[in-house]
Amino acid sequence: MPTIMPIRDLRNTSEISDLAHRIQEPIFITKNGYSDLVVMSAELYDKFAQNNKIDQAISEAEKEVEDGAKPISVKSAKKKLDKKYYG
Repeated sequence: MPTIMPIRDLRNTSEISDLAHRIQEPIFITKNGYSDLVVMSAELYDKFAQNNKIDQAISEAEKEVEDGAKPISVKSAKKKLDKKYYG
């Protein structure tokens, strides 16, 4: 169940910070009954950002294949990565 708080509760910054770190989930802030902001810990934001980078890389690879790029095997990819990073 998402955590939802009215915007007036943002006055309690320490409590919101403690809550965000404790639950490690986004806190949805409402204004006049409508969704307005999302607050989360920096650690959770970093996780979201990393997942977004991975999702973006997958989307780009799928687009390349749709545009005619030739996929390579996992074995071939591993070989190239090993050569690049381990000589």
